[in-house]
Amino acid sequence: MNPRELRADTPALHDDVYLNFGAHGPSPRYVVEAADEFVRSHEYETNTRNDPYEVAFDEYDRVRERVATFVGADDDEIALTESTTAGINAIANAIDWEPGDTVVRTDLEHPAGTLPWQRLKQQGVDVRVVETKNGRIDLDVFAEAVEDARLACFSAVTWTHGTQLPVRDLVDIAHEAGAFALVDAVQVPGQLPMDVDEWGADAVAAAGHKWLLGLWGGGFLYVDGDVAESLTPNTVGYRSVETPTADPYEFAVGARRFEVGSSNPAPHVAPAEAIDAIDEIGIDRIAERIQTLAGQLVDGIPDGQLYSPNPPESGLITIDVDDPESTVERLATAGFVVRSLPSPNAIRVSVHAVNTREEVDGLLDALESEWN
Repeated sequence: MNPRELRADTPALHDDVYLNFGAHGPSPRYVVEAADEFVRSHEYETNTRNDPYEVAFDEYDRVRERVATFVGADDDEIALTESTTAGINAIANAIDWEPGDTVVRTDLEHPAGTLPWQRLKQQGVDVRVVETKNGRIDLDVFAEAVEDARLACFSAVTWTHGTQLPVRDLVDIAHEAGAFALVDAVQVPGQLPMDVDEWGADAVAAAGHKWLLGLWGGGFLYVDGDVAESLTPNTVGYRSVETPTADPYEFAVGARRFEVGSSNPAPHVAPAEAIDAIDEIGIDRIAERIQTLAGQLVDGIPDGQLYSPNPPESGLITIDVDDPESTVERLATAGFVVRSLPSPNAIRVSVHAVNTREEVDGLLDALESEWN
């Protein structure tokens, strides 16, 4: 498979010029069909001779294994979640917080990486925000912020600027201070290589409905095998324990303790199917094509209008315009799908490997009136 064939299999890419993969990646037919086929088979064909719970649990196991291989983890280090937000909340709720504890985050985080900590303020937890510049973190400033922190949360790729943060360096700094390192990686799977072992983080939250082109509801949470035993989820169910009928129960070994009950496996069937396609094309090939197309885009934007770096570090390109909301609407009328951002007050273009040079040139033509 190649990017052209992937595009041909994705109905939502056949009309407008879709450039919003950092928010939602429309799924190819075979991804939707795989999820649909599981639901049909599970509901129409599974019966008392073929236990529906056993079928679902086997599918959970298969998907965990597929995701683990894709991100460089062991099978028991992956929990299947609904979303990145669910994963971050799972970690936030599994720590025995005390008044005076400190959480550190950056000012680059998505609400998924800010709202859980806002809630902890009600418990007397201090939330310290590291200020950044142009999508960059000063490592010395970060080290000072986490010096007495219990947890640090930061993104691998920023949704605001498309910059790649030095994950391993930030993890090492957090660990040197004795802090838990939690990474929001939702902008990575499907557009850049990802190896959680190389990052060394305690936990990594992500999802498959963006660059992977999976379905909503197909999130996953990596938890380091040595760290999981120190975390106590505040929800419990038969998927999160070793023996559901035991009293007292014991949490399952590894990340599976963060799974609870009979959630629908179909949204997880989808990203597993999507991973197969991404692997067939090759993630390095995808990343290279994204780099080429994003480079073409930033080269056509005046320096004073560009929030993202040049050369770009991902497919997320943030552009300064006078009225972002109006620009998004105007571009939509012209057949280009992008989004606005709250901070910086700008538009963001998300270029995937399935896009074309002609589409990038068309967008640049449509944007020319913004700075002329």
